[in-house]
Amino acid sequence: MQALPFALLAIVFYLGAASWQALTLLRRAPQRPKLVRGLGTLALAFHGLVIAVVIRETGGLWLGLSPSLVMVSALVTALLMLVSLAKPVLNAAVGVFPVAAMTLVTAVAWPGGEHQGHITPGIALHVISSALAFALLAIAAVQSMLLAWQNQALRHHHISGVVQTLPPLTTMERVLFELIWAGMILLTLAIASGFLFVDNLFAQHLVHKTVLSLAAWVIFAALLIGHHWLGWRGLKAVRWTLGGGVLLLLAYFGTKFAVEVIFS
Repeated sequence: MQALPFALLAIVFYLGAASWQALTLLRRAPQRPKLVRGLGTLALAFHGLVIAVVIRETGGLWLGLSPSLVMVSALVTALLMLVSLAKPVLNAAVGVFPVAAMTLVTAVAWPGGEHQGHITPGIALHVISSALAFALLAIAAVQSMLLAWQNQALRHHHISGVVQTLPPLTTMERVLFELIWAGMILLTLAIASGFLFVDNLFAQHLVHKTVLSLAAWVIFAALLIGHHWLGWRGLKAVRWTLGGGVLLLLAYFGTKFAVEVIFS
């Protein structure tokens, strides 16, 4: 397959960037954010070439489980590097980059799924806002895991190692909620545009995605309300963030997995 060389190069650069950032977290290597972003940018460029090659070969938009994973992972990677220019979220590359590499493996090995050659502007708005919402909230989920690690270390008075590498706890929490707020705005837009432009969101093939997306919206909304009015933070915020993230993952990809893998 013509996409294979590009996929292999992207995987090498992704794993190289993630490895360096992991060594930085463990204080085994100096911080080199420009190096990590540079390797990530190279990986993303080859990642994009994989998508372009497969779209050209299939003659339309690629909407199956594996293609959806590879396109969304590219979006998550791009957003992470953009946000990292203004916010201290580059440590999330330790989790995001290896996952992006794994999606490329599935894209090359299993490039199946339905195709869609043309979509209306309304559906395009729904798809784009959904993908952006998932990308931001996925970064928030990884950020929350780093926050949990930092929180536990401080509780046990382990103030060396990873804790010294991460930003202060208050900064980590502030960035987490900024990501959740941005993701919630986009998720609200995605759900509203779905009701406006999708024929029937509660049709048999969409009902699970709709219900799970609405449940995730409720969880993130409850977290933001609890944070603002009740002072929720720390491990409670982590658990709610991961709960909402799992529901979104099931909504976006769980139904595709069931249809394309389990039932077929």
